[in-house]
Amino acid sequence: MRNLPVRMARWSAGHPWRAMVGWFVFVVLCLGTGIAVGGNPATAADYRIGEAGRAEAMAEDGGLQQRPVERVLITAAPGTGRLDRAAADTAAREVAERMRELPEVRAVAAPVRSADGSAVRVDVTMFGDEREGKEHVDPLLAQTAAVQKAHPGLRVEETGSPSIGKGTDQQRGDDLARTEIIALPVTLITLLLVFSSVAMALVPVLLALTSIAASIGLSTLASHAFPDAGIGTNVILLIGLAVGVDYTLFYLKREREERARAGGGLSPAAVVELAAATSGRAVVFSGLAVAVSSATLFLVDDVIFSSIAVGAIVVTLVAVLSSLTVLPALLAVLGARAERRAERGAARAAAGGKPLRQRAPRRGGPGRATAAVLRGVSRRPAVALAASVLAMLAVAAPALGLNLTDMGRETHSRAIGAMRVYDRQNAAFPELKAMHQIVVRADAERSAEVTEALRELARDVKDDPRLSGDAALSTSRDKRISMLQLQVPHHVSTDAAQESLRSIRAEHVPATIGKVAGVETAVTGDVARYADYPEHQKDKLPLVVAALLVVTFAMTVWAFRSVVLGLVGVALNLLSAGASLGVLVLTFQPSWAEGLLDFDSTGSIGSRVPLFLFVILFGLSMDYQVFVVSRIREAALTGVPTRQAVLDGIGRSAGVVTSAAVVMVTVFASFVGLHLIEMKQIGYVLAVAVLLDAFVIRMLVLPALMLLLGQANWWPSRGMRRAQHQVTPAAGARPEPEPTAPGTVG
Repeated sequence: MRNLPVRMARWSAGHPWRAMVGWFVFVVLCLGTGIAVGGNPATAADYRIGEAGRAEAMAEDGGLQQRPVERVLITAAPGTGRLDRAAADTAAREVAERMRELPEVRAVAAPVRSADGSAVRVDVTMFGDEREGKEHVDPLLAQTAAVQKAHPGLRVEETGSPSIGKGTDQQRGDDLARTEIIALPVTLITLLLVFSSVAMALVPVLLALTSIAASIGLSTLASHAFPDAGIGTNVILLIGLAVGVDYTLFYLKREREERARAGGGLSPAAVVELAAATSGRAVVFSGLAVAVSSATLFLVDDVIFSSIAVGAIVVTLVAVLSSLTVLPALLAVLGARAERRAERGAARAAAGGKPLRQRAPRRGGPGRATAAVLRGVSRRPAVALAASVLAMLAVAAPALGLNLTDMGRETHSRAIGAMRVYDRQNAAFPELKAMHQIVVRADAERSAEVTEALRELARDVKDDPRLSGDAALSTSRDKRISMLQLQVPHHVSTDAAQESLRSIRAEHVPATIGKVAGVETAVTGDVARYADYPEHQKDKLPLVVAALLVVTFAMTVWAFRSVVLGLVGVALNLLSAGASLGVLVLTFQPSWAEGLLDFDSTGSIGSRVPLFLFVILFGLSMDYQVFVVSRIREAALTGVPTRQAVLDGIGRSAGVVTSAAVVMVTVFASFVGLHLIEMKQIGYVLAVAVLLDAFVIRMLVLPALMLLLGQANWWPSRGMRRAQHQVTPAAGARPEPEPTAPGTVG
């Protein structure tokens, strides 16, 4: 009773108003400081991966880096027939004149007519980094809209990386707002059913939301060390609402249980301390497990996963802090208020000469369904274990056919206006679908030799049906960097585009520029980035999974002083993750679920999804593992036989685990409604993972395995062996705490 969670709870319960004001000041300070300092968004250089990234760095060294480009497309207005060439030329000149006057514009190219004469385009290059264009594209969109208004007989519209990025960000913001509208009411309803109290239901949601607010401010500050890839807030909302509610729920349920056991014999502050000594400790271990698991994402060496790691770590630790500081204060205040109501009710009953009717405390044991499941598992644990594991392995089998790809521009929702223009642009100008960029670095003295080799490469591929035949050669001012750009009339995901990349890298580059001595060559472009990014994820996945296994094992051994339980935790997490990945593949790679979940199947899974699943699931599953096994170990340490301790611990924790799982599934499932397919896949797979983990792993596999292991569960803990050899209470009885002084906790 002298550990840190208890000491913090003791102070907070003893000084509740100070604790609540302190928490409010902390949240405001974090959020305010973050807003005042501002964030540090990732630049294009932060996203570089593999050979494509190396080529982009070389190009930037010579001032040849990719710039933000917007394209104004001029076509015939719907229903007007063929394009009026004279009117289109006039509109194109007006677009060019207007764009040149904008301070955001670096250059405007001459109008280009499509091969079939159905469209004219004007390419507008903006200043700045390629990924910063979306922040400054509004003036360009305004000028395009003005030209459209002046030429109602034409369709004048704009697309490009900046406008698509802006539309995607806006759609994601709208989607997140909608998920909150869905997740918060369902979470509140779930908590109302659990606690039958509006005040108790509001406490977890309030703490989760304030934890999210503080975490957004802290992650903004952290972005100056780890640049923000633009998804940090998404992760904070996804993880923050889930763990914030769960940690508070664990604490609240235990406080209620201890209050019912005490039967009014302990003060509200003492009951809070008892809850802190049990669930408070479990929350700390769970939070640390999520944070340390999330930290393994730094091993990926990718700005996107670094942003995910920062968001997950910050919001988890802040949620733990809220459950250890302000939550005990709130519980002490609510407990004192409940006592005063009870005293007033008793006084009124006594004054009226009526007996006081008191509600019987709820049983701490399992519900009917849980009891029935546990009875079956306890009678035949070997059969239950074999059947559940085989079922999980069968569900995991489709993961063997996992196909990872980068979910790029092609997969964006066509509800975004710029994406519809993008499709019309590609139909009129198919050569704009993708490109290859061969970048060469050499001494200035070899510039002529490099140029001739690149021209030879362009001649070699001119008649390649996988390419458009268009080529552009550029050289830096100091003659050290040269770049040949080849247009690809195929989307990056097609076999033709990917085969052309492999051909250029493996055949054409070695046969031409590769023969020039003392040069460095690399190939980038849309197709190369699409190919290199998933390969990078595949290379890093074994490293991250290995680190997760070590972390899971070490955290479990530390929490329970048991090597066996450490190995059990690793095995169960792998089983749960594998089954979840199998369900994901079965749902998203075929097309049968497209109408059900509103997506267009790409026949693949987003390259970031498996890493995200493994890391977040390993962390979150530790919540249930720590909470459930803590209850089992708590009983076993008092001398209850291991078999009975397993059944009692799982039975007593089943209600809170189920409630916590419902909250998590609600939060994660709300992300399935997002338009971005990768976020949809992440929300779906996490919801499935929590369901499998809470109801199959914790209700079937874990109890069956622990029942079969028996006393071996605790190896090599000596303290547990001593406790198990003491005189034990009758089966199913719960040991009573030793007497303590009134109003205190021993």
